[in-house]
Formats: sequence, structure tokens, C-alpha cells
Amino acid sequence: MANIIVAEDDKFISHAYRNALELAGHQVHMAGDGDEALQLIAKYKPDLVLLDLVMPGRNGFDTLKEIRVTDQKLPIIILSNLGQDSDIKQCKKYGISAYLIKSDTSMKEVLHNIRKYLPKKKSGQKKLVKGVDDK
Repeated sequence: MANIIVAEDDKFISHAYRNALELAGHQVHMAGDGDEALQLIAKYKPDLVLLDLVMPGRNGFDTLKEIRVTDQKLPIIILSNLGQDSDIKQCKKYGISAYLIKSDTSMKEVLHNIRKYLPKKKSGQKKLVKGVDDK
């Protein structure tokens, strides 16, 4: 179905995302930090990125900024436990598709958001939904 990159340094969480996404039929590439995520994005040209903000090395904020230098349209869903308004606003400036708080978001909701923001050819939707999920 879709080619998705998951940038998450927590092994347990990344394993859960990988399993759920693969069961949903997606091709998944895992990155443990921002630099690895950028390398995988360049190599695989994903349809969507799931991005944690707190990672070793290059953090998610810097990774998001770097992605937007070369690709303004790539759907990016932030999955973080940082829930401060300032963090959310900072990410919104870079055109994220959604900002989800890990501890408040079920795997079902993550999969729903992935389907929502994938391009039509990958999700079966009529168009790519733009904006931020204001949940």
C-alpha cells in the first residue's frame, strides 16, 4: 500500500508501530534518530512520515525543519509526548498533517490519521487532506 518512515527512538514503541503498519499492508522503514530518518527519506521517498520529537542526535524539530527544506508537501504526523502549546505551534509552522500525543492516542487513531493523510493513490481517498487535525 504505502511507503512509511517511522522515526522513533523507543524500541518498544517503534516495534508496535511497525507491526501495526505492516499488518495494515504498508511498507515500513524504521529510524532511531533524525539523521537516520533523513537518510531513509532521501533513499525511499516515502508517502508519509511518523515523527517523534524527542530523539538522540538530531531531534524531531530539527528533522522536521530539514525535511521542509526539500519537500513542502510530504505528509508528516508528529507522534510525541510533548504536549505544550509552544511545541505544537512550532510544528504547525512547518505544515505538519497532524500532532498526536502518544499517551492519549490509540493505535487505531494512529492508523486512522495515516489513512486520512495519505495521498489518494495510497489510501483510496479522493484527495490529500491538508491542514492539522484539530482534535
